[in-house]
Amino acid sequence: MSVETDSQWWPAPDVRTEIAARLASVASALTTDAMARISAKHLWLAELNAEHRSWITVVARAGIDGFVTWFAEGGQSKPGTVFDAAPRALTRRISLDQTVDLVLTTIETVEERIGELPESDQLPLRIGILRYSREVAFAAARVYARAAEIRGAWDARMEAMVVDAIIRGDADDSVVSRASTLGWVSPTPGVAVVIGPAPADPGAAVEAIRTVALHSSLDLLAAQQGDRLVLVLGTAATTSDELVGLVAGFVGEFGDGEVVVGPIVPSLADAARSARSALSGLRSSSAWPNAPRPVSSERLLPERALAGDGHARRALATELYGPLLAAGGDLSETLATYFDTSGSIEATARELFVHPNTVRYRLRRVQEVTGHSPTDARDAYALRLALSLGRLLD
Repeated sequence: MSVETDSQWWPAPDVRTEIAARLASVASALTTDAMARISAKHLWLAELNAEHRSWITVVARAGIDGFVTWFAEGGQSKPGTVFDAAPRALTRRISLDQTVDLVLTTIETVEERIGELPESDQLPLRIGILRYSREVAFAAARVYARAAEIRGAWDARMEAMVVDAIIRGDADDSVVSRASTLGWVSPTPGVAVVIGPAPADPGAAVEAIRTVALHSSLDLLAAQQGDRLVLVLGTAATTSDELVGLVAGFVGEFGDGEVVVGPIVPSLADAARSARSALSGLRSSSAWPNAPRPVSSERLLPERALAGDGHARRALATELYGPLLAAGGDLSETLATYFDTSGSIEATARELFVHPNTVRYRLRRVQEVTGHSPTDARDAYALRLALSLGRLLD
């Protein structure tokens, strides 16, 4: 409603001045009544400390005085936000909902007092307070929107810093502290890093992943690093297969290419180890074109070892070859002979001068000890490489 079309209710300047003066004379009483009403209706006021409660009083008075001035000027100017009179810290202490409570309750108090003024004053004041409250509400919304944008941008930068520190292997106590300010729950049962190609719209992808992570009770830190999207997950999963299953729920949000899931480590401070394995797996994943998506970095140990990853070579030697030696029973010799005879149980038995059932038993023991089956092509590839690396590093 513009000033030009308001002539039916907008008083002449001298009349406006008189009405505004009458309202200004009761501004102090209006502020007192408004604060009493706010205190009675909204419990959050009592939870504020004395300093913040005093600033709420200042804000309420500023709103009333602002209306008196705005009305006297004929609504020609935009009313400022009610928080102009308060320190910026107050907008961080009270929420948008509480601000709405403050504005509505103050308006109710002013409207009640308007009913006690002369009848000729009431119509323009009631219409004026409606227009004024609308402008104040919009101004307050802009304040909170700007604060949310600033806070969101700051959180995104801090999140990127935390993820970058993990990738670089600098996840010390300060990084854990920064993560906690972003909502990371500590300690978590386990932490793992997931790395894959960044999609065309990383921001939208991360928001979609956050939604899935929330429903799956996963803590999440995410950041784009060049052409990669890096996720740090806090999870209750206890096995790699379980974690890969969870990641499969949002793997479609990544770009085209392999998505690698690092091993589960005890805490965020250890996440660099998971990140290192995931990065190594991502670099070497092209050597396994038919790898599942997502894939655990542990399943890429052979490719990682061939690509020069020393950690992968030692893992194959210690986690596969080492247990075979410790188990005894000629398991390593039987396994090597089985591979040398092209996977023939009868030929292996002849070479070792044992019964074929003995070979079958030993191969089952190999699977029990290492978790890899010699009769599975993929597992056999890892076992054969582990035999070679184990002998080299023995």
